[in-house]
Amino acid sequence: KLWPFFLFAAILAGIIYPIVMGWQWGGGWLAELGFSDFAGSTLVHSTGGAAALAGIILLGARTGRFDSKGNPKALQPFAASSIPLVTVGVFILWLGWFGFNGGSQLAIGTFDDAVAVSGIFINTNLAACGGVMAAAIITRLMYGKTDVIQMLNGAIGGLVAVTAEPLAPTPLAAILIGAVGGLIVVFGTKLLFSFKLDDVVGAIPAHMFAGIWGTLAVPLTNSDASFSAQLIGVLSINIFVFAVSYIIWSIMKATFGIRLSKEAETKGTDVTETGVIAYAIRD
Repeated sequence: KLWPFFLFAAILAGIIYPIVMGWQWGGGWLAELGFSDFAGSTLVHSTGGAAALAGIILLGARTGRFDSKGNPKALQPFAASSIPLVTVGVFILWLGWFGFNGGSQLAIGTFDDAVAVSGIFINTNLAACGGVMAAAIITRLMYGKTDVIQMLNGAIGGLVAVTAEPLAPTPLAAILIGAVGGLIVVFGTKLLFSFKLDDVVGAIPAHMFAGIWGTLAVPLTNSDASFSAQLIGVLSINIFVFAVSYIIWSIMKATFGIRLSKEAETKGTDVTETGVIAYAIRD
């Protein structure tokens, strides 16, 4: 349902997210511990992914999403409705990520800051490329076809992974960090399918799982970071966000409900929730 989603989004953005941010960027206990997450692989992306995981567990899969053997159905209506629009959307995200990561340097007025931002731009782009290529190669090897959707999500996985530390890695390290993020997206999707979890846009592998990887990988390129602090940060943030989100989703489910009726689901939420048709198809 649309309005329960709006309500949860407001709670996530207005309450849960600021609490987590205060643990690190507000000079809280994670900052004192030595946790490092430059632009938010875990603080931003895993937070959203953990909240989404709680939601899809309680919501359940779309009607008919899995066959009698529990295998996901690949054909309509579960395939993406417009691959070109998905591609454009990912390219917009990719472009915006330069500001997301580069802006986290918080300054560009000095020569050193300008050099740092330029390095962040390079590593951000290379990580996305690594994610795309890794997803392209592994889907070709696994399925005999190059999965464009997984490639696009692989780009996001690579971007998310490098977000925790986009400054310290060498260009090669950035590619490898992004490539692992791309692989995590592909295998993370299969993992969710094995539990019959219906993540419509692949947000959990791309944001939660890749975010965890990127945060834990920080000590590989940043000698000032410790694996123990990174692990504590990853666990505390994901467990807290998942638990609180699960409680909130559960309350909404038990009161006014979070799932559309089967009839409304079949007609489409564009019609039943907004009164308009997304695609007017005429014979």
